[in-house]
Amino acid sequence: MRHDTQISSLRGVGTRKAEALAEVGLFTVNDLLEHFPRRYLDRSTVSYTNDLRKDKQATIVGKVTGTQMRRGRKRSYFEMVIADERGFLKCRWFNGANWIQKRFKKGDVVAVSGKVDFYGGFQMVHPDFDVLNEEGTNPINTGIIVPLYPSGQKLQAAGLDSRGFRRLLRPLVDGLEGQIPDFLPKELLAEYKLMDLGDAVRDIHFPEDMDALKQAQHRLKFNELFFMQLLLAVRKQSMTETIKQNRFESLGDYLESQYKKLPYELTGAQKRVMNEIWDDLKSSHPMNRLLQGDVGSGKTVISLLAAAIAAGNGYQSAIMAPTEILAEQHYKNALTFFEGTPIRVVLLTGSQTAAQKRDLRKALKEGYYHVAIGTHALIQGKVHFKDLQLVVIDEQHRFGVLQRGELLEKAAEADVLVMTATPIPRTLSMTIFGDLSVSIIDELPAGRQKIITRKVDVITLPKVYGFIEGELKAGRQAFVVYPLIEASEKIDLEAATQGFEKLAERFKPFKAALLHGRMSADEKDSIMQAFSRNDIQLLVSTTVIEVGIDIPNATVMMIENAERFGLAQLHQLRGRIGRGEHRGVCVLVHRNVNSDSLDRLKIMVETLDGFKIAEEDLRLRGAGDIFGTRQSGLPALKIANILWDGEILKDSRRAAFDLVQKDPHLRKGIHDGIRRIILEKYADYSALAGIG
Repeated sequence: MRHDTQISSLRGVGTRKAEALAEVGLFTVNDLLEHFPRRYLDRSTVSYTNDLRKDKQATIVGKVTGTQMRRGRKRSYFEMVIADERGFLKCRWFNGANWIQKRFKKGDVVAVSGKVDFYGGFQMVHPDFDVLNEEGTNPINTGIIVPLYPSGQKLQAAGLDSRGFRRLLRPLVDGLEGQIPDFLPKELLAEYKLMDLGDAVRDIHFPEDMDALKQAQHRLKFNELFFMQLLLAVRKQSMTETIKQNRFESLGDYLESQYKKLPYELTGAQKRVMNEIWDDLKSSHPMNRLLQGDVGSGKTVISLLAAAIAAGNGYQSAIMAPTEILAEQHYKNALTFFEGTPIRVVLLTGSQTAAQKRDLRKALKEGYYHVAIGTHALIQGKVHFKDLQLVVIDEQHRFGVLQRGELLEKAAEADVLVMTATPIPRTLSMTIFGDLSVSIIDELPAGRQKIITRKVDVITLPKVYGFIEGELKAGRQAFVVYPLIEASEKIDLEAATQGFEKLAERFKPFKAALLHGRMSADEKDSIMQAFSRNDIQLLVSTTVIEVGIDIPNATVMMIENAERFGLAQLHQLRGRIGRGEHRGVCVLVHRNVNSDSLDRLKIMVETLDGFKIAEEDLRLRGAGDIFGTRQSGLPALKIANILWDGEILKDSRRAAFDLVQKDPHLRKGIHDGIRRIILEKYADYSALAGIG
């Protein structure tokens, strides 16, 4: 059967099933074959009821011995009792109880998974479940490996629970060996010890044993990561094949004078990075470099020195920031930095009037301005440059690879420097920044004080307030940050506003101000200007101050409800202080904590190392929550996980980059299958990679 056959033409698939499958993006036989099980039941994953422990996750397989709707204090709920040969377990559903009760009948063999609670006996609330009737007896006794598929209410209502998917897939998978042509060359399969593709698809759905399942998972994870890396490899290759029209002949007239004006000596790491950038600029191929440096490591000065080199060679630079407040700060830094030179700087943001934008665009197109700074407004269609050669993208993970592509349409041969203050674990940088050369500033400027971090509860707040008051009396300044989560923005903003009113009263006669995202750019700017002049001593804020705000006199960062922040965010916030001659103190105030959030706060107290924090953040929250491939503009992963599959990622990356080095445009006959898959399956991304 052809893999592009529509599901609706399969035996046993009526209109209702076809519609339910289409809603979750399953249209063809191939889509079905790639609807991988979310987990499996076998001897090693199933517990007996007498092994259950409170607050632990478990999977139980047993027979339904009773079902009934019960009345609770506030609403009705559905209760089901299942028993295995050693005891019983109650399962309760409060949400969707009426629908759930139709799913089970007495005598069904079911698997339930979830967190175990104890309330007059062991119970699970809202467990994941699967009906296993056609497998007959308990897998614990038979040793069967049962695939359990992702499903939802609509799919289950159409008869497509795990059992329904098994019935649909079994005839498709039987006899699959040899039916799927393998696109990877035999040498590559042998080198990386990869299972045949047809065998892998069969064994991912119906493995005979755990070894076959592991091999199948390994092969299919390799496939996904290989194509992701291949897109990046081809993109990187196309950059190295591009010949720049604009060549950098010298360091120009401005670099030396700007360098001498610096009030401090560059660190060894900064000098090394400047040399790497200069090597790229004078190369005949465009620069495509990522600059990673922890908070306060001095990336901004690197970007401005690079812009000085560009201006000295007669070229324009664009510096792109993710928010207006950060763009404005870059602009002010650049104005100060280039003061006394002929280098002219312009700021372009979305909040400027139409007339302002028109005049600035005209001047930019005529080459009047040497350095343009802005938000995504810089990549909008009407903005044109006379001679753009250097593009600096700050905090690039907020833009994504595809948006980077949009910007580069303005200057196809531009030298690109991507900067991030968010330390990125190696596995993540191999995906999100996999097409870039990497520079790391791994050294803080001399004289930079170590920040002290303390975790406190509400009882300790009076002591914390006393400490803050002491710092303000000594002439220093403090931040107090409140969480702002989109889902509860209104409530959070109210909490921040009420908190501000109390703090303003508590810290009189010192001046306090409130800063939040709903303010206009002018309001935010006015408050930040006043704070930087020390007209405001206490800034109460939501997370709009997270990235880039530089107030050397601020020594205290108090974070309210710190347990609601991710590690990377806490680290960024902490980096706003201790940027001057006085030591910084970060106070993490926790109110509602669980073991995960305590782990996060403990890590913050123990280390200032951004890379260590990023690794822990990745471990605790998973890649998708930090950047994920969605933001990166790369294909989503169905089976691989860059957090757990780092070794497979390294292998697939090596294989992809080796292949592209040997066959840059995938034109050799041996690579026809790979090229076909990229053009069919990854059509949306092939432009990103320069494949056509």
